Amino acid sequence: MAEETSNIQELTLEDVMGERFGRYSKSIIQDRALPDIRDGLKPVQRRILYAMNKDGNTFDKGFRKSAKSVGNVMGNYHPHGDSSIYEAMVRMSQDWKLRAPLVEMHGNNGSIDADPPAAMRYTEARLSKISGTMLQDIDKDTVDFVPNFDDTEEEPTVLPARFPNLLVNGASGISAGYATEIPPHNLTEVLDALVYLLAHPTATTDDLMQFVKGPDFPTGGIIQGLDGIKKAYETGAGRIVLRSLTAIKPLKGNKQEIEITEIPYEVNKALLVKKMDEIRIMKKVEGIVEVRDESDRNGLTIAVELKADADAQGILTYLLKNTDLQITYNFNMVAIHNMRPERIGLKTALQAYIDFQREIITKRTQHDLDKAQKRQHIVEGLIKALSILDQVIATIRGSKNRHDAKQNLIDQYDFTEPQAEAIVTLQLYRLTNTDVTELQKEHDHLADEIARLTDILANDASLRKVMRTQMQDIKKTFGSDRLTQVEAQIEELKVDRTVTVADEDVIVMVSHDGYIKRSSPRSYQASAENDNGLKDEDYPILLTQASTLDHIFMFTSKGNMIYRPVHELADARWKDTGEHISQSIGLADDEELIAAFSFNSLEEQGNFVIATQDGLIKQTAFGDLLPGRTYKKHASMYVKFKAATDQVVNISYVDQHGPLTVMLMSQHGQGLRYDLAEVPTNGARTSGAKAMDLRNGDLVVNMQLVSETDDAIIVTQRGALKKMAVKEVPVTSRARKGVLCLRELKANPHEIAAFLALPAHAVTPVEIITTRGIRHDVLPADHELNARYSNGSFVVDVDTEGVPVSLRFKEISLMLN
Repeated sequence: MAEETSNIQELTLEDVMGERFGRYSKSIIQDRALPDIRDGLKPVQRRILYAMNKDGNTFDKGFRKSAKSVGNVMGNYHPHGDSSIYEAMVRMSQDWKLRAPLVEMHGNNGSIDADPPAAMRYTEARLSKISGTMLQDIDKDTVDFVPNFDDTEEEPTVLPARFPNLLVNGASGISAGYATEIPPHNLTEVLDALVYLLAHPTATTDDLMQFVKGPDFPTGGIIQGLDGIKKAYETGAGRIVLRSLTAIKPLKGNKQEIEITEIPYEVNKALLVKKMDEIRIMKKVEGIVEVRDESDRNGLTIAVELKADADAQGILTYLLKNTDLQITYNFNMVAIHNMRPERIGLKTALQAYIDFQREIITKRTQHDLDKAQKRQHIVEGLIKALSILDQVIATIRGSKNRHDAKQNLIDQYDFTEPQAEAIVTLQLYRLTNTDVTELQKEHDHLADEIARLTDILANDASLRKVMRTQMQDIKKTFGSDRLTQVEAQIEELKVDRTVTVADEDVIVMVSHDGYIKRSSPRSYQASAENDNGLKDEDYPILLTQASTLDHIFMFTSKGNMIYRPVHELADARWKDTGEHISQSIGLADDEELIAAFSFNSLEEQGNFVIATQDGLIKQTAFGDLLPGRTYKKHASMYVKFKAATDQVVNISYVDQHGPLTVMLMSQHGQGLRYDLAEVPTNGARTSGAKAMDLRNGDLVVNMQLVSETDDAIIVTQRGALKKMAVKEVPVTSRARKGVLCLRELKANPHEIAAFLALPAHAVTPVEIITTRGIRHDVLPADHELNARYSNGSFVVDVDTEGVPVSLRFKEISLMLN
């Protein structure tokens, strides 16, 4: 009892737990979860490869039941559960996890959908061809062996690893206090970097990144973020963005489809498809018809079918941002280096592999040298014996037994013990003349081989040459093209709200003074006709029913175009003024809005027709005026002026169904009409062509697109209104002077202040606005057609109401759908 109590130690719980947990942590760090920097393998992986190789389960032989290999590993080297061994074995066979699979497997070895593999009693496995190079020369004393768990076998502490497995296949694992996440890389690139580092030991990370562009995932995809790659290669930790490879493809019926052919590394495809389908079901995005997994034996394909005219790019951006179509990958390159865990950079990993291979080649060369020297010694003895064959035979025949014969050969002819052993075991047929010659050839060959091996051991340059040749052979045999694309910048994903905005009908108003708003149809209908919240002198230039998914283009007199999606307009009651454009975009003091248009999409095929007061005209395609990324803060130019004093008098939009005749009126009363086809189509930042031949300081008052049956309403500065048939102005050619549309007066002649075109017999009222801000309503239907040379009839008293300056269609109530 006294002896037992003397062994009791009084220790604090803190000390006991610290010491025991420390030992446990060291065990799982070194012997379970983290890869060795030299061969890139965890112990269970190394044991599987070694056991299968020792059992002859190699690529050049038939497949064997996985259960046999797992049992072999578990019984001899790895005293853990069979499921953990089988899972490790399966992972080494999955070509969507490893860039160079180390095990080949027949049967169900799982899937990218995270389906479980078949039980090990059903699958068959063998080492892959590249795995054979991992174990090459293991029988040449290249690596250290230690006893297994029960001291009945020996197992290697590391494999010779003829290729840089740590970087090529990567690693992931979690242990006590440490985790690792090393991505796969391209074998060709890593070997090229090793060859370069071998020749340039002081190479920088930038130098090595000329060869190693970045990770190369077996699932392909697109890497974004060169800075993150460089940081990871320098420090072992870094962040990159990994996105799927996608394409937008057209379908019948004006539909489109997002086709996904590569997804990010270690993303579960089935869960990804489920998540995208949930977005469709929950209607988080408008426009997705169906999400289908079309993957088959030919490869991975996910199809996202869209509705007609859906915003494919916007939906794709939303999916990239809100699903695993795009992920963030974090490097955490931790490996066992010099028996302890260490976070390593690219150069450290490559240099450690070079140092390891130098050690492997040195040990292998020494082994081969020892073997060659032993054989050379024996060959020399055999040659010597054959040269004195008769005496040797006589000596052997005179000996009592084998041992006596060996001793007599040693004593009489100075043979060594190994040489004497070789002589007495020599078969009689080897005593022919031919074999003497062969022995001499073998001796010469061995001499050359010994000289070569000695040179490798003595000369570092020769050793480096051997290593370089090995690497080039591996590259030639197993090299492959890069699967993952690398892009320098991380694209910021900004989801266009149009793909998440519900399609609602709203009333949109844009005023001449720059006020913009959208209101609900209910608010509009509940308000009085003229109770639109605008100042008395202001008036709408656009009043329309639109969808929240529509687009508004607003044009100023100074050649600036302002874009707004309808859903971004201020939502206000119809009685409220709304938001002024200057709250987001600054305009010049004398700049005013002259036209605004609403469009259903940003893929219209029509043209804008633009005319300036200095007599320039052009067409600009809708596609040339598409908004840029900074549309919220900056207007874009839609016409370039030749003179700073010029300004746009009107802008019209035409599609294939629009009118085909341009009509211009000048201040001095000239009218000109010609086909729209004569107006050239130019880009946004151009001035256009000559519209009208202006003389003596004349200016273009307005431009209208007209048909042959339209009427022109003209207002003069003296307050006269004239209605004239458009056909009074004959169709001629662009850039002409035109014909006079007023009667000439010597004293106080009339000048055109404004003009509009409207269909014949139209009952639409028009409004004349004077310099005093007074509005004068006129019903054109009450006026007779005048001849081209008349000045019409007076409708405005300029002395009391002011001089007319503009003419517009009077606002009328919308007929809501």
